[in-house]
Parts: sequence; C-alpha cells; structure tokens
Amino acid sequence: MKAAISTADGLKVTDIAEPQAKPHEVLVRVRAAGLNRADLNAARGTGNHGSMGAVLGLDWAGEVVEVGNEAQGGFKPGDRVMCAGSGGYAEYAVADWGRICPMPEGMNFETAATLPVALGTMHDAIVTNGKLKSGESILIQGASSGLGLMGLQIARLLGAGKVFGTSTNPAKRERLKDFGADAAIDTGAAGWADQVLAQTDGKGVNLIVDQVSGPVANGNLSCAAILGRIVNVGRLGGGKAVFDFDLHARRRITYVGVTHGTRSVAELCEEVRVMWGDLAAHVAAGRLSLPIDKIYPLAEAAAAHARMKANQHFGKILLLP
Repeated sequence: MKAAISTADGLKVTDIAEPQAKPHEVLVRVRAAGLNRADLNAARGTGNHGSMGAVLGLDWAGEVVEVGNEAQGGFKPGDRVMCAGSGGYAEYAVADWGRICPMPEGMNFETAATLPVALGTMHDAIVTNGKLKSGESILIQGASSGLGLMGLQIARLLGAGKVFGTSTNPAKRERLKDFGADAAIDTGAAGWADQVLAQTDGKGVNLIVDQVSGPVANGNLSCAAILGRIVNVGRLGGGKAVFDFDLHARRRITYVGVTHGTRSVAELCEEVRVMWGDLAAHVAAGRLSLPIDKIYPLAEAAAAHARMKANQHFGKILLLP
C-alpha cells in the first residue's frame, strides 16, 4: 500500500506492507486523514509521536475492513468510522477499538477526518483537566489552530462565560468570533494580558488552555484569576521560558501539563469514551465542526506539511489516500 513515512530527509511517500489488526484492533480503509502540528516533528522521526520509518497521521476516517477477535464496540466490516491513533497517512491503518467512533449519519469522510484529535484533546483539556464550570471564563492560546477552534466551540457549548481566543494573525483573529470567541487577543501586542484583565473587570480568566507556552507563559499567569487553572497542551512558541514563580504562587494557580505521548492505551481509550459520551450528540447535530483549509492527495503529503509549517492555513489540512 501507499503510505507517508518519516525519514532523515523528512516525509516520504512509499510502498509498504498493509498493517495487520491485532486482536484488540480494527483495520480501516483510510479515506481521509487530518494533519496535526505534531506531524511536523514526526516527519523526521522526532517529537512525542515520531520514530524513524513510522507512518504518520494521528487522525483519519474510513471504512472498517477487519475487526480483531478481542475488539469490542460492535464494529463490523463496512462501518464508517473516525479514528485516533497512528499511521493514518496511508491507504490502510489500524486503531485500538476504544479509540474509534462511529461516523454520524450523513457525515462525509473529509469532515470526519478533521475531528478525532481535536475533539479528544480539547475535551480532555477543558473538561477533564480544566474542570470548566458553567459561567466561568476561558482563554485559549493559539485559538486559530484546528484544536483551538474546536476548544472555542466546546467551551461555548458547555456554557462558558466570556470566551477569549488568541492569535497573532489579524485576519485569523477576525474569524475567531465565528467559532465562539467573545474577544480575540493579539498576544504579539505589548500589554495583551492587561487587555484580558480589563475585559474581566480585573478578575482574570478562570481557565487558560495554552497551546503556545514560551513567550506567553508569564502573561498567562498575569491574566489568570486567583485560584485559576492553566492546562498546558502544547509548546508551539517554545518549550522553555522564564517562569514567574512568585506570580504563580500569589494567584494560587493550578498548572496542569498534559500530553498523549506518555499515556497508556487504556488511558487514551478512556479519553475517547468520556469525550464521546459528552459530545456525540453535538457532533451528530453539526454543532462541533472544523473548517477544511485545503485537501491534498497522499502523494503530495510533503506539500501539505509545507503549508502547515508556513502557518498559511485556517482550519484543517487533509490528505486523501
């Protein structure tokens, strides 16, 4: 089969053997796969999701081909499903049955492929770790990314009070309100944290979901409410920064780091189970969706990565095997 794998020179599309489903796995004929930022490092075999020669792709949608004899969930050949796992940049991929969700009636493969990672990551950040309560304010750093746009929508659906989203791109900031943001903040501007404080009557936000880190770390501390929570999801702005421990202590902030790279399969499956229980009806009703920026054939996977690396996109970039 055709697949896009990591090499020392970056992403390469080549022929490899089809994967075989283990007893607890499901084999899927991939019809569409979504790009994620983690794929950029993985293309050279680095990062939490990278290893040399591995097939890339963390989320995809397609048709069930084979079901392992220990798999649960009631899946059968021909079912249309969306999956989170690894190896989605290929004609066939396998996933643990617990990381697979049925596609809602009427949804196409391209739409379904935008959802698994965004839904799981942001529900885990906002609900499981962030413990957002109805009426609380929230700020999402990196809100114009696919994950960020999903986070805005989940926060709004779950009854958040004021919803803030950040982006340093003015055109992208203009579009955040269409996905649930009450205010769009430019973190490239001096005093951005003071803007957030001013718009919360000086109280600060209850929850911050940070996909950027690096240069915004202390600004987050400044605009978090006393007893606020910060959930660190990503390090797009850098993994190291000066951290104001005094400010962290004075505001009594709970700071939680999350990653999927060190979770067991059982933990990953539990994340999907809890998320789908909360959000399945909203997904089926079309209340949680992401825009598709551009679609590439699998043979042009390197060009798709170049577009993501240049930060030219808004929403999800897809590959069609």
